[in-house]
Amino acid sequence: MAELFQARLKEIYQNESRRVLATLIRLLGDFDLAEEALHDAFAAALTQWPSDGIPDNPRAWLVSAGRFKAIDQLRRKARFNVSYEEVAERLEAELTTDDELEVQGIEDDRLRLIFTCCHPSLAPEARLALTLREVCGLTTEEIASAFLTSTPTLAQRIVRAKAKIRDAKIPYEVPAAEQLPERLDSVLHAIYLIFNEGYSASCGDSLIRQDLSAEAIRLARLLRELLPEPEVEGLLALLLLQDSRRAARVSTNGDLILLEQQDRTLWDQEQIKEGSALVLRALASRRFGPYTLQAAIAAVHAEAGSMDATDWPQIVGLYDALLEITPSPVIELNRAVALAMRDGPEQGLAVIDGLLERGLLTDYHLAHAAQADLYRRLGQKNEACAAYRRALALAQQGPEQRFLAARLDELDSG
Repeated sequence: MAELFQARLKEIYQNESRRVLATLIRLLGDFDLAEEALHDAFAAALTQWPSDGIPDNPRAWLVSAGRFKAIDQLRRKARFNVSYEEVAERLEAELTTDDELEVQGIEDDRLRLIFTCCHPSLAPEARLALTLREVCGLTTEEIASAFLTSTPTLAQRIVRAKAKIRDAKIPYEVPAAEQLPERLDSVLHAIYLIFNEGYSASCGDSLIRQDLSAEAIRLARLLRELLPEPEVEGLLALLLLQDSRRAARVSTNGDLILLEQQDRTLWDQEQIKEGSALVLRALASRRFGPYTLQAAIAAVHAEAGSMDATDWPQIVGLYDALLEITPSPVIELNRAVALAMRDGPEQGLAVIDGLLERGLLTDYHLAHAAQADLYRRLGQKNEACAAYRRALALAQQGPEQRFLAARLDELDSG
């Protein structure tokens, strides 16, 4: 029984903790106080729920418990600083019931939090780091790894961003309609990063974090309701089309399955249908951007019955268009892979070699993995092994590490 309770509490923490935190930040007006309140609320749940039972609405219970814990903490601090007593009294005066919490829009709090984290007064790198930390719950170490920077540097960015929000009194809200367009790019990027971490976790034993993927899709839908712009539709289309392959991307043992080996009958056709329709709408507007073009590439993959049947010339052309509006080494890498499928591995390999020789993507394991695969296809065993070793040394995710190690063993024993 205790094991079942622990499993249920862990599930609630995974599914609800970031939503609870988002609401506590709105109610308490302080990131750090909300973080402490969140942990205090779950500690209270661990004590009370085994005897009282898990409430029907655990999220609202945790929000209420967290707020009461925060008020208690402020009153204790008030013995040393009377200003804390004033804050505690204000929070107590604003107390609401669980039902009122729902009416106030608890579901929208994570979108409010994203807009706060992506406020234009914050530095761009700080916006993304803060969003991944507060909205997604990634650790500082995980975010530092994704940004290819040191943990202390990343931690300081987050601390400064929180201080800026507090000192500048940046409002915790979704902007008015006339302000939405100028704030859109940062928010789209944040939702895109949330999905990417769910689609392919930066580290750990699981390839997919479905909770993050689902949350990104939910936020994209909510944003589309607020602002039905073509690029918002393009982002939602991209997320749906990428997520449609989820069931086919991992084996029953949790191992990575490459696109060419996936059972395409497992792809979610409803998501593909919805995503493809959104792509067409966005493209027809002629006001689309990089997310729509990426979604168009995903749609071409989704429509193909196999790797060989994929329209690789169209995919290369879409990557060409994407590079024109968003030059990026990662996009060049993806284009090189498509070029190898269209024109042969030599052509793709030349592009990847060129990127690495220019000092680009040298710390990106997927660049070395793509290089290794093309060497393998060309029968250049020694070069392939060396590239797989470089990729394996950089990979931090269990399924990718196992895949790369298996490819390396296959070449070594062949």
